[in-house]
Amino acid sequence: MSETKTLEYFYDFSSPYAYLAHEEAAKVAADHDATLIYRPFFLGGLFKELGSALVPINDASPQKRAWLNKDISRWAEMRDLPYAWPEKFPMNTITALRVVLQLLGPAHADAHQRACSAIFRGYWADGKDISDPAVLFELLTAAGLDAQTLLENTRDPGVKARLFEATGEALKRGAIGAPTFFVGDLAFWGQDRFAMVEAALDGWQPKAG
Repeated sequence: MSETKTLEYFYDFSSPYAYLAHEEAAKVAADHDATLIYRPFFLGGLFKELGSALVPINDASPQKRAWLNKDISRWAEMRDLPYAWPEKFPMNTITALRVVLQLLGPAHADAHQRACSAIFRGYWADGKDISDPAVLFELLTAAGLDAQTLLENTRDPGVKARLFEATGEALKRGAIGAPTFFVGDLAFWGQDRFAMVEAALDGWQPKAG
């Protein structure tokens, strides 16, 4: 992997679009010899700072919500991802985010990817309550991770502070939702922007910035 070519992936488990992107981001990074850098952050906190609706999907008309669910289902089928809209939405993801924040950096890349996939699928495929530490314990253990230590550390003040810092970084750098991708200073919002992400990884500099 290149040490200079990177793809940063800002995500929160509460977003179905981040779920649609999580495995594709790893594939795109690998295909372009780039290092995937995970950037978990609290989407609700970002929306609050932006002054936007805290749950934009719920603010849509019934017709638009029905269309969005169909569209998500189509994308999941195209990406070969299991998907079912969860009964409990929105979901409190703070504990789950504190878990994965402990798995940042090259030394934890594989563990982070396994935790990320387990939690995303647990919620967006199986409808599990990922706000429940007992559910997270089962998901993380099944992924071969030290669930007990990871969950115990979510109460650590330093880990809590890192989530605030991560959300602040997303805001400062111009993220407006999840997923947001960065290739250098170029930001791309949405799970359907991978054609642009790939072009940027190959050196594209859009005229519009």
